[in-house]
Amino acid sequence: MKLIGPFKQLVTLANLPLRGKLSDEQLEVILDGGILIKGGKIQKIGNFNELKLEYQNQNIEIENIDGEQVGFPAFVDSHTHICFGGNRANDFAMRNAGKTYLEIAESGGGIWSSVQHTRSASEEELLTTLLQRIDFLISLGITTVEIKSGYGLDVDNELKMLRIIKKAQGQTRATLVPTSLAAHLKPKDFKGDNQDYLHYILTDILPIVKQENLARRVDIFIEKSAFQIEESKLFLLKTKDLGFEITVHADQFTPGSSRVAVEVGAKSADHLEATIDEDIDFIATSNTVATALPGASLGLGEKFTPARKLLDAGAIVAIASDWNPGSAPMGNLITQASILATYEKLTTAEVLAGITFRSAYALGLEDRGKLEAGYKADFITFKTNNFQNVLYHQGSLKAENIYIDGNKIM
Repeated sequence: MKLIGPFKQLVTLANLPLRGKLSDEQLEVILDGGILIKGGKIQKIGNFNELKLEYQNQNIEIENIDGEQVGFPAFVDSHTHICFGGNRANDFAMRNAGKTYLEIAESGGGIWSSVQHTRSASEEELLTTLLQRIDFLISLGITTVEIKSGYGLDVDNELKMLRIIKKAQGQTRATLVPTSLAAHLKPKDFKGDNQDYLHYILTDILPIVKQENLARRVDIFIEKSAFQIEESKLFLLKTKDLGFEITVHADQFTPGSSRVAVEVGAKSADHLEATIDEDIDFIATSNTVATALPGASLGLGEKFTPARKLLDAGAIVAIASDWNPGSAPMGNLITQASILATYEKLTTAEVLAGITFRSAYALGLEDRGKLEAGYKADFITFKTNNFQNVLYHQGSLKAENIYIDGNKIM
């Protein structure tokens, strides 16, 4: 066993509910705290000196924390697109200059641009840049990362992306959660309509994904410019029949698809910037996580997910970065979550829950995101004497130490 501490403050997130609004008074903050670890899991949380005294006869290893530092459960980013080739800085410049999404796409930008760059990139190049992005996320205190395919859009290239994500898992201590997003949009070089392409995914791509255990999750982008509601619903039900968990890009620009996500039992409905009030209540009474993606709002200049209304209605609200080369190139989850909190008036407790155990729940990982006995010993520290400073500095205060399974990795 190993005892780590003392922490100036330990913000445990223990005993917080999965759904609904939270007050900061509900946060458990242990002063001069310690974390007792065995076999990569948390054994006990408490006062460092009291734990040291209690276990003094059990030959425990002591790992001291230098100076004043606060500890949190490690963060979880439950929605990213960080396996990609190329760069879309020109898209960003054109968008800020007033060009529309259609105009950008017609000039060679948009998702299809990323598809072309990703298809032409070598496996070595994609793996190298993916690992660099994972390392950046780890440096922010994120130790669990969801990563989507969706820039391949044919059998060979979708499998290439997912195989690279699987290879990356063997070269990082972070937990990677791959998701098949072959249904990102119908590729320009596919001969057939949307329904033909969705059938192609079901018959030619997903059986190999399942056979090679490349992903247990499937995503689809439901939007006027991508896939329509009825065809998407049918596709999602068929993917469930194949044994996949599902998540949905929902209500980004137009409402209605979040209802599909709930109706088919999706683990999460992500985006929701265009969700209308009656659908907020529909989401809130379900177990589908409402995932806010403030990076996309910032990148596109669009309104934010109505996180305040969702929480007040009792929804499970997570916050993720949506890091991608087009609409959300920033990748800094802490900065995005802090800004979302400012505009949506979210409490510190709600933000912390949204980037820890609530995001973990969206990925089907209920073994992390809190500092409690039995949880995975993934936690992080910041060099400060007040945990509120982390969101107050909006991402400029960097994580000091990152622990995975109780071992310091950075």
